Amino acid sequence: MAAYSDHFGINNIPFGIASSAQHPPQCVSRVGNTVVFLAVLAKTGLVTTDETSLYHVFNTPTLNAFAALPKSVQRDVRSSLQQLFSVGTRDSLPDGSTTDIDSVQMHLPVAIGDFTDFSASKQHVLNAGEAVLGKRSLPPGFLHFPVGYAGRASSIVVSGTPVERPVGQFVDRNVDGQKVVCRPSEAVDYELEVVAIIGKPVEIGQRVRVTDADEHIFGLVMLNDWSARDIQALEMQPLGPLNSKNFGTSMSPWVITLDALAPFKTPPPPRDQPVASYLDDPTSSNYSIDLVAEILSGSTSTVTCKTQLQPMYWTFGHMLAHHTLGGCNLKTGDLIASGTVSGLAETEHGCLLELTRGGTESFRLEDGSSRTYLRDGDVVRFTGLATREGSSVGFGDCVGQVRPARPLAE
Repeated sequence: MAAYSDHFGINNIPFGIASSAQHPPQCVSRVGNTVVFLAVLAKTGLVTTDETSLYHVFNTPTLNAFAALPKSVQRDVRSSLQQLFSVGTRDSLPDGSTTDIDSVQMHLPVAIGDFTDFSASKQHVLNAGEAVLGKRSLPPGFLHFPVGYAGRASSIVVSGTPVERPVGQFVDRNVDGQKVVCRPSEAVDYELEVVAIIGKPVEIGQRVRVTDADEHIFGLVMLNDWSARDIQALEMQPLGPLNSKNFGTSMSPWVITLDALAPFKTPPPPRDQPVASYLDDPTSSNYSIDLVAEILSGSTSTVTCKTQLQPMYWTFGHMLAHHTLGGCNLKTGDLIASGTVSGLAETEHGCLLELTRGGTESFRLEDGSSRTYLRDGDVVRFTGLATREGSSVGFGDCVGQVRPARPLAE
């Protein structure tokens, strides 16, 4: 974790949940390689606000209470931490308030009630359509609204947690007659995604204006929405994915606030056609974030994707506005995911489904072995970093290893 100290400069100030030998899981921030236990600072009066007792907010095992507070309070806390670290050192802070990043265990930053996975990248939709159907085409609704489905929140795990290869039913295409079999998936894939965490809740029946969406977003994290493409191919006719997605989803531990990302705002691509008024926002923004996916096999690392969040067709503002159009509520801690992020170039495929043309073409790793989909033991690592004019804000990494499936009889 210390390798990403440059991601967490004083202009970042992320939020997460960590535990140590001295501290049960509770709210923390980070500057460089130093983790700051926020309840200790609040108890000693170094981080205060007139609006609420921050000690009780921070002395909890999730960020939900803090995420639900007004943006003004969150900004005051971020500003206080920036001031503390700009004028002092780690040694000048209260005993027990700081420790090294390698001395803590990171946990899921929020208690997640619901997880909605959108498909907001136009290039991913086109690439996936070509891989699966043999033609580059968009679903009928894609240019009208961001399409999505309800994911599984209970199997989301923090970065570093292994993910077990799922067992399921799929078509064995190596057998004449395309027999349906039930066994461990042979097409485990990753999906490079960015996710918005809901802070300020949305009541049932309330619609969020696209122009007001940022007020409901606590911050962003990275996500690997692992997929079993063979299981998915059979169960998605006619409904959405189930067992092909619900076996595990990896989430990075540090929440990067929209205030930290504000210098990296950038316009999304222009609309291909006019949109409904609830999605019409000339000021809507994406973020210029460099995203990298790697496969680690043995002692080698192979970069399989380098892409950018900026070209994503639909923004998180669009996603929130569409999600609440019919009156659906959103709770603090809910996740709104971008879906796979891909670009135009051959080096910008955000999943192996695209890179291997649906598993029909293999690629070579740095250790000389080849892949179409992931093998047991493979480690997938995502990183995200925004840089501009000497300033940078990063996410650290999102890591997971594929473990063998348990026998079906168990």
